Amino acid sequence: MKKIFKNRWVFPAIYLMSAAILISGIIWYQLAGPEKEQVKGPKESAVDKGLFDQPAEEVNSSVEQMALPLKDEDKAVIKTNFYDEKASEKQQEAALVVYNNTYHPNTGIDYAAKDGKPFDVTAALSGKVVKVQENDALLGNVIVIEHADGFVTNYQSVKDIKVAEGDQVSQGDVIAKAGKSLFNEKAGTHLHFEVRKDNVAINPLECFDKTVAAIEESIKPVQAEESTDQVTEESTDKAKEETTEQTEESSPDEEQDSSTIENKEDNSNS
Repeated sequence: MKKIFKNRWVFPAIYLMSAAILISGIIWYQLAGPEKEQVKGPKESAVDKGLFDQPAEEVNSSVEQMALPLKDEDKAVIKTNFYDEKASEKQQEAALVVYNNTYHPNTGIDYAAKDGKPFDVTAALSGKVVKVQENDALLGNVIVIEHADGFVTNYQSVKDIKVAEGDQVSQGDVIAKAGKSLFNEKAGTHLHFEVRKDNVAINPLECFDKTVAAIEESIKPVQAEESTDQVTEESTDKAKEETTEQTEESSPDEEQDSSTIENKEDNSNS
């Protein structure tokens, strides 16, 4: 070994080997670094993808267009239409429901199958089930689904209910089957479907293929007209009350004047 270290080339060779090892280590580290990042990338992507695979939240019904509460429109018929105050007398008469010898304006639309058999009832819009009322002989069981902006859809005369209060349903989900009710027994097996805004019934035919926002815009003029009519009626009633009060107040004076005239006539005659 002493002889080897005495040679001039030994130390330079050792330095060169050390430098080569050091450089090789640096190169290996640099090459290994991107590989680790490349391995890490797909893992992060897998996590992100997993997040997107989670069940989506309920679609906001305000961007949906209201659909019929049944699947096969061609096989359905309207038994009783919505009672519209602006319709003709014949249409209004056809939209009356007779129960217990009393005529009731229909607040929705009654659908039935052409063959008279039960059919699947579907959600007209996505929303939350806020009411399920079973064993109701008069209305034939009721389901109420709440949507955006104070809108609700009401499904009456149903059976074989497949939802419960608190359930989130999507548009087109089967929620029950058409059944019968005592209220509109004449319609047979049918679905009574209502659309309400702030508990005021709206003609469903004016809601189909429209978003909740579009329906709200279309009923604003009607609400404004009803509000104006109400104000006019209140003003008329108030004016009538004031006129009546004035008449009652003036009556004693008139009687007094009449009495004075009679007294004058008696005096003149005497």
